[in-house]
Amino acid sequence: MDPSCGLTDNRVSPPGSLHVTPPGGGVSSSHRKRRTLVAPEMNLSLDQSEGSLLSDDFLDTPDDLDINVDDIDTPDETDSLEFITNGNDLEWEDDAPVASAKAGPCGGSAEADGDGNANSGRLWRTVIIGEQEHRIDMQVIRPYLRVITHGGYYGEGLNAIIVFSACYLPDSSCPDYHYIMENLFLYVVSSLEMLVAEDYLIIYMNGATPRNKMPGISWLKKCYQMIDRRLRKNLKSLVIAHPTWFIRTVLAISRPFISVKFMNKIQYVHSLDELAALVPMEHVHVPECVVQFDEERMKAQRERMEQEQRQQKQSAQQEAVKKSERPKSVIVDQGL
Repeated sequence: MDPSCGLTDNRVSPPGSLHVTPPGGGVSSSHRKRRTLVAPEMNLSLDQSEGSLLSDDFLDTPDDLDINVDDIDTPDETDSLEFITNGNDLEWEDDAPVASAKAGPCGGSAEADGDGNANSGRLWRTVIIGEQEHRIDMQVIRPYLRVITHGGYYGEGLNAIIVFSACYLPDSSCPDYHYIMENLFLYVVSSLEMLVAEDYLIIYMNGATPRNKMPGISWLKKCYQMIDRRLRKNLKSLVIAHPTWFIRTVLAISRPFISVKFMNKIQYVHSLDELAALVPMEHVHVPECVVQFDEERMKAQRERMEQEQRQQKQSAQQEAVKKSERPKSVIVDQGL
C-alpha cells in the first residue's frame, strides 16, 4: 500500500522461534546437553550362555532381598476359611440363583452341606435313604422333631431304645399337612438309620393322642416299606403303650402288607408301670401329656376296682343276710 495515504502497518511480525531462559539465568534448553542411556546387550536365547535370560547374572538376587519364609505371617485355617463359612453362596433352584447363607448348627439359622442348606428362609437337610438322596425341609418340621427320640439302651451291647411319641405329630387340619408328613417321614426314617447300631426296640407312645393326630395307614405303610431290611431284621420288639381300639384296627388293616414276623414282634402295655417292667426307663423321655394320661387312667382304674370291691362286699353282705334268715323260717315251720 502506498505510504502517502498514511495507512502504514507498524505491527511487528511474530517471532519464528522462542528462546526460554530458565529462572536464575541458567543455560537454555536448546543448549542443554542430552544424556544417552545405552542398554546392555541382552541375549534372548533360552540357553544359559553368557548374557542369556537364564544365565546366573540375571538370576542372582542381592542379599538385601533374601526372604525368610519362616518369618512371614500366614493366616491359620480358621482365617483362610472364614470367607467360606460366613459368606453367601448362590445355588440354582427352579432355574434361578438363590442366595444360600451357611452357618454352624449352633447358630440355628442354617447347617453345613452334609446336614442342610438354608435357601430362601428354609432349612434343608440332605439324607441318603436306600441309596437315594433326599432333602428334608427342617424348617417346616421343627415343631415336631420330638416325635422320635433316643431312650438309651437295654440288655448287653448297643441295643437301642427308640421312642416314638404320637402326641407330637401334626394335626391333620393344619395347612400343608401332607407336605409336613412327607418331610417328617424322611426325618423319622433317616433318624432310625443314625440311632440304631445293633438290635433295637421301638416304644410307640399312643396315650394322649387325639384321633386327628393319628398317622394314616398309607403313611405307616410307606414308613415300613422304606425302612432298610437291616432295620426290619434288627427290630426285636414294637411296644405299644396305651393302645386304643383305633390303633388295633389300623394294625389289623395293615396285615396284608406287613409280614407275619413283624406282627409277632408287637406287644401291648396298658400303663407306664407295665412298660417299666419290660425296658429300663432311666433315659426314656415320656411326654408330660402321656404321664398325665397314665395317672388319670390309673386313678380311674383304681376307682373302678374300689367300686367293684364295694359292690362285691355289699353283695356278700346281702347274701349273708339271706342265709341267716333261712334257718329261722325253717324253725318256725317246724314249731307250727
